[in-house]
Amino acid sequence: MNIKQFKHTILFISVFLVSLQGIGQTNSHNNTNFNKLSEQLLIKIKNGQETQDLESILKNTTLEILSTNLNTDSEKLAFWINIYNAYIQIILSKHPELYEDRGSFFKKKQIAIAGKMLSFDKIEHGIIRKSQWKLGMGYIRKWFPNKFERKLRVDERDYRIHFVLNCGAKKCPPVAIYTPNKLEAQFDMSSRNYLIKTTTYDSEEKTVTISPLFKWFRGDFGCKDDIKKILKSYAILNTTEKVSIEYGNYDWTLDLDNWVKQ
Repeated sequence: MNIKQFKHTILFISVFLVSLQGIGQTNSHNNTNFNKLSEQLLIKIKNGQETQDLESILKNTTLEILSTNLNTDSEKLAFWINIYNAYIQIILSKHPELYEDRGSFFKKKQIAIAGKMLSFDKIEHGIIRKSQWKLGMGYIRKWFPNKFERKLRVDERDYRIHFVLNCGAKKCPPVAIYTPNKLEAQFDMSSRNYLIKTTTYDSEEKTVTISPLFKWFRGDFGCKDDIKKILKSYAILNTTEKVSIEYGNYDWTLDLDNWVKQ
């Protein structure tokens, strides 16, 4: 064997060993429970612990493994809401100045999941809201979502996600840790608590003032009659007859210490 052949052999062996290492790392994530991982991520954040180990697993898994692990809408919603809320904490605790330009912050690709860099907009509007156009108010879907989004997005939209996603603002819903098998009850409790906190009703004027979330995503909630029915279902209103709707203000002050009280 001459020197040139020897170098080629060494190069081939090196590439082969690297590829085996990569396969081993990927396979090590096959049995990962990503819902439990997302819960643990928030627990570590709340306790002030380092999260790089969990972030590394999220970054280095594959689309196939992640999509196989998240089968139902309950699993998808619990995972992605936890991930969204966790990375708001992770990124803004280190770089609060990014919140000064919120439009750029939410659309910037800065969350490493399954080999992709995702934006908060991609997670919220593409995956959690099933490929909705961000500016479409819930009425217009994106025409050509990519494979990543199609494989991981929910099958059905749920308006209650607007009462559980924490975008870092003072008026956002508080951060809770969501689990698939308790999701219905958790969503209902979070929705009721948020609506009580953000809704005022003037019985004399028969006017209810609600969060502007209802206006920004009106297609997710339905018409005004549907909104009043939602408020009545959570016992915010006793009646929907002759009740007019107004929208309140939204306090965008950064608040990273907004957790559900235990």
